[in-house]
Amino acid sequence: MLSNKNFSGTSFHGHTITATYNELVDALGGKPQYTHGDKSNYDWVCETENGTVFTVYDWKEYRNFGDDEKIEWHIGAHDKQKSSDAFFCVLDKLNA
Repeated sequence: MLSNKNFSGTSFHGHTITATYNELVDALGGKPQYTHGDKSNYDWVCETENGTVFTVYDWKEYRNFGDDEKIEWHIGAHDKQKSSDAFFCVLDKLNA
């Protein structure tokens, strides 16, 4: 699920997921590639099986939170449909 593809142009299209940092590490296949950005603490770059590139990130938390604390994570994608695809992909991985 983690990807090294270019994620330029992804943005938020209304899909969020509630999970812990540790749950996402397990579901997404590893630790986030980017940490301590301007408006997020953690950013994963991922790809679905059909090649949709997307990001998962904590938007404007601006605080330290526990690895097992449930928070809301944003999904960034190139359009609303790809964001929806990514949302269900992450949800499936979290529920596996």
